[in-house]
Amino acid sequence: MGKIICVVNQKGGVGKTATAVNLAAALAILEKKILLIDFDPQGNATSGVGANKQEFQYSIYHLIIDQLEPASLILPTDIPLLKIIPSNMDLVGADIELVPMTRRESILKQKIDPLIPDFDYIFIDCPPSLGLLTINALTAAQAIIVPTQCEYYALEGLGNLLNTIQIVQQDLNPSLYVEGILLTMFDARNNLSFQVENEVRTHLKDLVFKTVIPRNVRISESPSHGLPVMLYDPQSRGAQSYLELAKELLAGEKGNGRK
Repeated sequence: MGKIICVVNQKGGVGKTATAVNLAAALAILEKKILLIDFDPQGNATSGVGANKQEFQYSIYHLIIDQLEPASLILPTDIPLLKIIPSNMDLVGADIELVPMTRRESILKQKIDPLIPDFDYIFIDCPPSLGLLTINALTAAQAIIVPTQCEYYALEGLGNLLNTIQIVQQDLNPSLYVEGILLTMFDARNNLSFQVENEVRTHLKDLVFKTVIPRNVRISESPSHGLPVMLYDPQSRGAQSYLELAKELLAGEKGNGRK
Protein backbone atom coordinates (compact mmCIF):
# COMPACT_ATOMS: atom_id res chain seq x y z
CA MET A 1 0.00 0.00 0.00
CA GLY A 2 1.16 3.49 -0.82
CA LYS A 3 1.75 6.37 1.55
CA ILE A 4 0.49 9.94 1.18
CA ILE A 5 2.96 12.64 2.24
CA CYS A 6 2.21 16.33 2.04
CA VAL A 7 5.04 18.81 1.70
CA VAL A 8 3.93 21.88 3.59
CA ASN A 9 5.09 25.22 4.95
CA GLN A 10 2.91 28.31 5.08
CA LYS A 11 5.98 30.49 4.43
CA GLY A 12 6.91 30.85 0.77
CA GLY A 13 10.43 30.63 -0.58
CA VAL A 14 11.65 27.85 1.69
CA GLY A 15 12.16 25.17 -0.98
CA LYS A 16 8.76 23.54 -0.58
CA THR A 17 8.00 22.90 -4.25
CA ALA A 18 11.65 22.11 -5.03
CA THR A 19 11.48 19.44 -2.33
CA ALA A 20 8.17 17.99 -3.54
CA VAL A 21 9.39 17.79 -7.15
CA ASN A 22 12.93 16.59 -6.52
CA LEU A 23 12.18 14.11 -3.75
CA ALA A 24 9.40 12.63 -5.89
CA ALA A 25 11.80 12.44 -8.86
CA ALA A 26 14.58 10.88 -6.78
CA LEU A 27 12.27 8.16 -5.46
CA ALA A 28 11.01 7.45 -8.99
CA ILE A 29 14.61 7.09 -10.16
CA LEU A 30 15.07 4.63 -7.27
CA GLU A 31 12.28 2.61 -8.92
CA LYS A 32 9.37 3.61 -6.70
CA LYS A 33 5.99 4.38 -8.27
CA ILE A 34 5.28 8.02 -7.48
CA LEU A 35 2.32 10.36 -7.94
CA LEU A 36 2.92 14.07 -7.39
CA ILE A 37 -0.21 16.14 -6.76
CA ASP A 38 0.25 19.84 -7.40
CA PHE A 39 -2.14 21.47 -4.92
CA ASP A 40 -0.75 25.00 -5.28
CA PRO A 41 -2.54 27.49 -7.58
CA GLN A 42 0.87 28.74 -8.77
CA GLY A 43 1.35 25.38 -10.49
CA ASN A 44 5.11 25.41 -10.00
CA ALA A 45 5.36 21.67 -9.40
CA THR A 46 3.45 21.16 -12.65
CA SER A 47 5.86 23.23 -14.72
CA GLY A 48 8.78 21.87 -12.70
CA VAL A 49 8.26 18.41 -14.20
CA GLY A 50 7.72 19.78 -17.70
CA ALA A 51 3.92 19.89 -17.93
CA ASN A 52 2.66 22.93 -19.85
CA LYS A 53 -0.06 24.60 -17.78
CA GLN A 54 -1.77 25.79 -20.96
CA GLU A 55 -2.01 22.36 -22.62
CA PHE A 56 -4.18 20.33 -20.25
CA GLN A 57 -7.93 20.78 -20.01
CA TYR A 58 -8.49 19.51 -16.47
CA SER A 59 -6.51 19.94 -13.28
CA ILE A 60 -6.67 19.24 -9.54
CA TYR A 61 -9.30 22.00 -9.36
CA HIS A 62 -11.72 19.83 -11.32
CA LEU A 63 -11.10 16.94 -8.94
CA ILE A 64 -12.09 18.80 -5.78
CA ILE A 65 -14.72 21.20 -7.18
CA ASP A 66 -16.25 19.31 -10.12
CA GLN A 67 -15.65 15.86 -8.60
CA LEU A 68 -13.83 14.42 -11.63
CA GLU A 69 -12.14 11.08 -11.06
CA PRO A 70 -8.42 11.41 -10.27
CA ALA A 71 -7.29 8.72 -12.71
CA SER A 72 -8.50 10.90 -15.59
CA LEU A 73 -6.23 13.75 -14.50
CA ILE A 74 -2.91 11.89 -14.17
CA LEU A 75 -0.21 12.94 -16.64
CA PRO A 76 3.14 11.28 -17.44
CA THR A 77 6.53 12.97 -16.97
CA ASP A 78 10.01 12.44 -18.38
CA ILE A 79 10.68 9.98 -15.54
CA PRO A 80 8.69 6.82 -16.31
CA LEU A 81 7.64 6.03 -12.72
CA LEU A 82 6.75 9.64 -11.86
CA LYS A 83 3.21 10.86 -12.66
CA ILE A 84 1.55 14.16 -11.82
CA ILE A 85 -1.92 15.58 -11.26
CA PRO A 86 -1.41 19.16 -12.47
CA SER A 87 -2.54 22.51 -11.14
CA ASN A 88 -3.00 26.00 -12.54
CA MET A 89 -4.60 29.32 -11.62
CA ASP A 90 -8.09 27.73 -11.73
CA LEU A 91 -7.35 26.68 -8.15
CA VAL A 92 -7.08 30.27 -6.85
CA GLY A 93 -10.72 30.53 -5.78
CA ALA A 94 -11.07 26.98 -4.50
CA ASP A 95 -10.59 27.93 -0.85
CA ILE A 96 -13.78 30.02 -1.08
CA GLU A 97 -15.68 27.49 -3.22
CA LEU A 98 -14.98 24.76 -0.67
CA VAL A 99 -16.60 26.68 2.21
CA PRO A 100 -20.26 25.65 1.63
CA MET A 101 -19.44 22.05 0.74
CA THR A 102 -20.30 19.10 2.96
CA ARG A 103 -17.23 17.59 4.66
CA ARG A 104 -15.19 20.27 3.00
CA GLU A 105 -11.96 19.38 4.86
CA SER A 106 -11.89 15.81 3.56
CA ILE A 107 -12.82 16.18 -0.13
CA LEU A 108 -9.26 15.56 -1.33
CA LYS A 109 -8.95 12.49 0.89
CA GLN A 110 -12.16 10.99 -0.49
CA LYS A 111 -10.93 11.44 -4.04
CA ILE A 112 -7.34 10.21 -3.76
CA ASP A 113 -7.67 7.34 -1.27
CA PRO A 114 -8.57 4.94 -4.14
CA LEU A 115 -5.19 5.73 -5.75
CA ILE A 116 -3.15 4.51 -2.77
CA PRO A 117 -2.77 0.89 -4.01
CA ASP A 118 -1.39 2.10 -7.36
CA PHE A 119 1.61 4.03 -6.00
CA ASP A 120 4.39 3.61 -3.47
CA TYR A 121 4.21 7.29 -2.54
CA ILE A 122 1.77 10.10 -3.25
CA PHE A 123 3.23 13.57 -2.62
CA ILE A 124 1.04 16.65 -2.24
CA ASP A 125 2.70 20.01 -2.86
CA CYS A 126 0.66 22.40 -0.70
CA PRO A 127 0.10 26.12 -1.22
CA PRO A 128 2.11 28.50 1.02
CA SER A 129 -0.83 29.20 3.32
CA LEU A 130 -2.92 27.48 6.00
CA GLY A 131 -6.30 27.72 4.24
CA LEU A 132 -8.78 25.03 3.30
CA LEU A 133 -6.57 23.61 0.55
CA THR A 134 -3.76 22.92 3.01
CA ILE A 135 -6.24 21.56 5.57
CA ASN A 136 -7.52 19.17 2.88
CA ALA A 137 -3.96 18.02 2.19
CA LEU A 138 -3.24 17.49 5.90
CA THR A 139 -6.48 15.53 6.28
CA ALA A 140 -5.63 13.32 3.29
CA ALA A 141 -2.03 12.64 4.26
CA GLN A 142 -0.50 10.07 6.54
CA ALA A 143 2.70 12.06 7.01
CA ILE A 144 4.18 15.52 6.58
CA ILE A 145 7.53 16.83 5.40
CA VAL A 146 8.26 20.42 6.41
CA PRO A 147 11.02 22.17 4.40
CA THR A 148 12.55 24.93 6.52
CA GLN A 149 15.00 27.48 5.17
CA CYS A 150 18.13 27.99 7.26
CA GLU A 151 17.21 31.46 8.49
CA TYR A 152 15.51 32.76 11.63
CA TYR A 153 12.38 34.13 9.96
CA ALA A 154 11.64 30.61 8.73
CA LEU A 155 11.90 29.30 12.29
CA GLU A 156 9.24 31.74 13.50
CA GLY A 157 6.65 30.23 11.16
CA LEU A 158 7.60 26.67 12.04
CA GLY A 159 5.97 26.90 15.47
CA ASN A 160 2.69 28.13 13.96
CA LEU A 161 2.69 25.28 11.46
CA LEU A 162 3.32 22.66 14.13
CA ASN A 163 0.39 24.08 16.12
CA THR A 164 -1.85 23.79 13.05
CA ILE A 165 -0.74 20.19 12.58
CA GLN A 166 -1.71 19.44 16.20
CA ILE A 167 -5.19 20.88 15.60
CA VAL A 168 -5.63 18.72 12.48
CA GLN A 169 -4.46 15.68 14.44
CA GLN A 170 -7.01 16.38 17.19
CA ASP A 171 -10.00 17.20 15.00
CA LEU A 172 -9.57 15.63 11.55
CA ASN A 173 -6.70 13.18 11.18
CA PRO A 174 -5.45 11.57 14.41
CA SER A 175 -3.00 9.29 12.58
CA LEU A 176 -1.15 12.21 10.92
CA TYR A 177 2.51 12.52 11.91
CA VAL A 178 5.57 14.53 10.98
CA GLU A 179 7.86 12.46 8.77
CA GLY A 180 10.57 15.04 9.15
CA ILE A 181 11.70 18.65 9.19
CA LEU A 182 14.00 19.27 6.22
CA LEU A 183 16.63 22.00 6.40
CA THR A 184 16.93 23.69 3.01
CA MET A 185 19.07 26.37 1.36
CA PHE A 186 21.95 25.59 3.70
CA ASP A 187 24.93 27.84 2.98
CA ALA A 188 28.14 26.41 4.43
CA ARG A 189 29.83 29.82 3.99
CA ASN A 190 27.36 31.43 6.37
CA ASN A 191 27.56 30.94 10.13
CA LEU A 192 23.82 31.64 10.38
CA SER A 193 23.04 28.38 8.55
CA PHE A 194 25.00 26.43 11.17
CA GLN A 195 23.32 28.34 14.02
CA VAL A 196 19.83 27.66 12.65
CA GLU A 197 20.66 23.99 12.08
CA ASN A 198 21.93 23.67 15.65
CA GLU A 199 18.83 25.33 17.07
CA VAL A 200 16.40 23.21 15.05
CA ARG A 201 18.20 19.96 15.92
CA THR A 202 18.44 20.95 19.61
CA HIS A 203 14.71 21.61 19.89
CA LEU A 204 13.24 19.07 17.47
CA LYS A 205 15.88 16.33 17.71
CA ASP A 206 14.90 13.18 15.78
CA LEU A 207 12.15 15.02 13.89
CA VAL A 208 14.86 16.60 11.73
CA PHE A 209 16.17 14.75 8.68
CA LYS A 210 19.90 14.04 8.75
CA THR A 211 20.08 15.12 5.11
CA VAL A 212 20.45 18.86 4.55
CA ILE A 213 19.66 20.48 1.20
CA PRO A 214 22.37 23.00 0.19
CA ARG A 215 21.86 26.32 -1.49
CA ASN A 216 22.59 25.20 -5.04
CA VAL A 217 22.22 27.06 -8.32
CA ARG A 218 21.24 23.89 -10.21
CA ILE A 219 18.16 23.44 -8.01
CA SER A 220 17.18 27.03 -8.82
CA GLU A 221 17.82 26.69 -12.55
CA SER A 222 16.13 23.36 -13.21
CA PRO A 223 12.45 24.54 -13.05
CA SER A 224 13.03 26.98 -15.90
CA HIS A 225 13.98 23.97 -18.04
CA GLY A 226 10.92 21.98 -16.94
CA LEU A 227 13.11 19.34 -15.34
CA PRO A 228 13.73 18.04 -11.81
CA VAL A 229 17.34 18.67 -10.84
CA MET A 230 17.84 14.88 -11.00
CA LEU A 231 17.53 15.15 -14.79
CA TYR A 232 18.87 18.67 -15.28
CA ASP A 233 22.23 18.00 -13.58
CA PRO A 234 22.29 14.60 -11.85
CA GLN A 235 25.86 15.07 -10.59
CA SER A 236 25.19 18.43 -8.91
CA ARG A 237 25.24 18.81 -5.14
CA GLY A 238 21.54 19.63 -5.25
CA ALA A 239 20.61 16.45 -7.10
CA GLN A 240 22.81 14.29 -4.89
CA SER A 241 21.32 15.79 -1.72
CA TYR A 242 17.77 14.95 -2.82
CA LEU A 243 18.90 11.44 -3.72
CA GLU A 244 20.31 11.11 -0.19
CA LEU A 245 17.02 12.39 1.23
CA ALA A 246 15.12 9.77 -0.78
CA LYS A 247 17.38 7.04 0.59
CA GLU A 248 16.92 8.37 4.13
CA LEU A 249 13.14 8.31 3.70
CA LEU A 250 13.26 4.73 2.44
CA ALA A 251 15.52 3.70 5.33
CA GLY A 252 12.97 5.23 7.72
CA GLU A 253 10.25 3.06 6.16
CA LYS A 254 12.29 0.02 7.17
CA GLY A 255 12.02 0.94 10.82
CA ASN A 256 14.57 3.68 11.40
CA GLY A 257 12.31 6.67 10.86
CA ARG A 258 10.98 9.45 13.04
CA LYS A 259 7.37 8.29 13.48
